[in-house]
Amino acid sequence: MPVKFNMNPKKNPMPSQDPNVRNKNFKEVTLGYTEEMAIDEAKRCLNCKNKPCVAGCPVNIHIPEFISKVAEGDYEGAYQIISLSSSLPAVCGRVCPQESQCEGKCTRGIKGEPVGIGRLERFVADWHNSHSTAAPDMPEKNGHKVAVVGSGPAGLTCAGDLAKLGYDVTIFEALHLAGGVLVYGIPEFRLPKAIVQKEVDNLKALGVKVETNMVIGRVLTIDELKNEYGFEAVFIGSGAGLPRFMNIPGENLKGVFSANEFLTRSNLMKAYQSDSTTPIWQARNVAIVGGGNVAMDAARTAKRLGAENVYIVYRRGMEELPARKEEVEHAEEEGIIFKTLCNPVEIVAAPTQNPRDPEYGTVVGMKCIKMELGEPDASGRRRPVAVAGSEFEMEVDCVIMSLGTSPNPLLKKTTPGLETKKWGEIIADDNGLTSIEGVYAGGDAVTGAATVILAMGAGKTAAASIDKYIQGKNA
Repeated sequence: MPVKFNMNPKKNPMPSQDPNVRNKNFKEVTLGYTEEMAIDEAKRCLNCKNKPCVAGCPVNIHIPEFISKVAEGDYEGAYQIISLSSSLPAVCGRVCPQESQCEGKCTRGIKGEPVGIGRLERFVADWHNSHSTAAPDMPEKNGHKVAVVGSGPAGLTCAGDLAKLGYDVTIFEALHLAGGVLVYGIPEFRLPKAIVQKEVDNLKALGVKVETNMVIGRVLTIDELKNEYGFEAVFIGSGAGLPRFMNIPGENLKGVFSANEFLTRSNLMKAYQSDSTTPIWQARNVAIVGGGNVAMDAARTAKRLGAENVYIVYRRGMEELPARKEEVEHAEEEGIIFKTLCNPVEIVAAPTQNPRDPEYGTVVGMKCIKMELGEPDASGRRRPVAVAGSEFEMEVDCVIMSLGTSPNPLLKKTTPGLETKKWGEIIADDNGLTSIEGVYAGGDAVTGAATVILAMGAGKTAAASIDKYIQGKNA
């Protein structure tokens, strides 16, 4: 019997914690669809013949097909369809910017809200993880070895795709825990770490080996992996973890962080816990400079750490915020204050000049200037222009810079012949091939800071290219 379409113009709302409760804890904000809600939402899909949603997905998940399975109540069947394209469905369902990708192309979005594709993907992945006990089938080994540098979304995806093809894959991760930005960058309240660990465990079940505390470029070089350890190809998915700053007066004061440091200490090192050996700064008034997803994560984390007032300071307007719409809405609900169309010019220190004074060198304020939007710049966005005579000072005791990141230059310095761009991004072609034969790269290491799903797409492309390269070389 054919499924009856649900023509409601609005998505099923996502259940979530009350804002005034969740902004004091690190539990996941959104609670997920029930089975009834998932089936009802799945019936909103028209199963379009041209499938525009698939074209909007960087890993080309068979979206109408998996949603049809949900509508039928076949959740495991839906999971198996997603798994043909994606190695990290529980992650993508939570953190992908669906509004600008799959859902942005959805036909239902023309006269209403698009189908909640991300919410359905999350539901399917969570259902599978809580109901399935069967281990994945171990692929037959093909006798070839590949090294993957970095265990973020690009590295995990590349490793998973190659393992399914029978390759002996080893991931080398610099930190003590696998997951890359998924564990050190994205807070627990948005992406529970148990979910990331489950995805890593799924890869290990396919035979992928994970070596932690391995800083490639220090412990071993790319050349050593290839020439001494017998890896026939190397994929670099080391991300972009080098923070950028404004280079304004006061950025070296006590109480100024990069968002990377702030979130890593909170997410990975649990520095907010009372028994932490590396306690994080406990501030009353916090300013986050920037407007992307990382800025929202930092702001919402600061609120949960007990800050009374948390400000997002962004030089453009609310309409230009690059963060996901849902993240901005959640931040507003949780009491984050948006100071848009203004830009910092100086971070102000305590007035004392006595180095022995415990307050010496700490932040007490931030001088800003108001901005207005002028003509579009090279990115197509209207360029922010300072308004003369509009300076003002904010009372803050902590400033977090969230201005983007660049790849760490270590690999460039220790890998002769590896070509990079101005900010250290590795140069790779459309197949992921770098300037060195057998060395591929993808994700933030190539593009600079971008999205999880784009990194996954790059890992997927590189895996296919590596397979073609090794099989061709050994034909």
